[in-house]
Amino acid sequence: MNIVDSFADISRFVALRRDIHAHPELGFEEHRTSELVAGLLREWGLEVHTGIAGTGVVGVLRCGTGRRTIGLRADLDALPLQEENRFAHRSVHDGRMHACGHDGHTTMLLAAAWHLAQARDVDGTVHFIFQPAEEMGKAGALKMIQDGLFERFPCEAVFALHNFPIGNTGGFALNHGALMASSNTWRVTVTGRGTHASLPHTGIDPVGAVVDLAQQLQGLVARVIPSTERALLAVTQLQGSDAPNVIPDTAAVGGTVRTFSVEATDKLEEGLRRLAAGIAQAHGCTAEVMFRRASPPVVNHAAEAAFAAQVMREVVGPAMVDEDFPAVMGAEDFAHMLRVRPGCYAFIGNGDGSHRMPDHGPGPCIIHNTSFDFNDAIIPIGASYFVRLAQQWLARP
Repeated sequence: MNIVDSFADISRFVALRRDIHAHPELGFEEHRTSELVAGLLREWGLEVHTGIAGTGVVGVLRCGTGRRTIGLRADLDALPLQEENRFAHRSVHDGRMHACGHDGHTTMLLAAAWHLAQARDVDGTVHFIFQPAEEMGKAGALKMIQDGLFERFPCEAVFALHNFPIGNTGGFALNHGALMASSNTWRVTVTGRGTHASLPHTGIDPVGAVVDLAQQLQGLVARVIPSTERALLAVTQLQGSDAPNVIPDTAAVGGTVRTFSVEATDKLEEGLRRLAAGIAQAHGCTAEVMFRRASPPVVNHAAEAAFAAQVMREVVGPAMVDEDFPAVMGAEDFAHMLRVRPGCYAFIGNGDGSHRMPDHGPGPCIIHNTSFDFNDAIIPIGASYFVRLAQQWLARP
């Protein structure tokens, strides 16, 4: 029997996903969600470990005498957004919502754990990793690693899925290299000497320096990154005086940097610091630069990506798998896990938005949107992928 068929009655998992959606929790605050996950895993007979990086959970399924191991990961947290949906399972908490589909990711992995716990048709160990705090640069994956994740739960390889508007509902997309960008935030604070705006000659204006810097930064990528590579530096914040007639002591400019290699990040940080120092000096000011590397690029390992793609084709057919999907500028902290263990990150198609009717009707269902909702129809497909991954990885000689 096809694994997807074993989830023919997915009503219990749809109800579970919608319950999680209705009760979103922010990073490192996922207490209810973690307790729910741990309780279900225990009910199904798995060995359960809680409190990893605070609210992380790992369920362990050991079968047979095999020594092979695999890690399957889902994320738990929600976003600080006000949900605009009007359906029954909308968020009960103002200012919090599952706008990225982590409720669906968690449910797909739970469904896979349920199936494998009942079937017990693998020979080895499966680690079901439920990670806190993927959003908002909180680096829950890194903190789980620092809390001994892979020492306590050895994984030969790790795999994860994320819903994405890729066209085919339930289709898969991946590549054999960089799939998502690094996430880096920066802010330059320029200090001059404040004065009344009607007497600019009596002060040193940091606002002019910030405006000049913002303009110069627009061309930095072209000057330091080869045209054969992709990178982005965006200016998204400008801050000066709170009053229209005051030249402030300080002004600031900030934004984000996205790259697909550490080397490119290094070049852009170096160029940013150089421009900030030079332009501030030219204006008679000083500059302080903050450059924070939230997560590295998501870089798949070629052998594991090829293995994952073959599993996908068995689940949904070759026509529904894009194995050469172009890298996107979004970021994901699963990157930290891929830096220390081989593995593969992939997208699963969430549909065109028609599953949200009658609230919104067809239309883009983009993540981090206040009218987003995960497509319950793909729960059995994602769960089947996780199941097949475990079965086939552990069966390898």
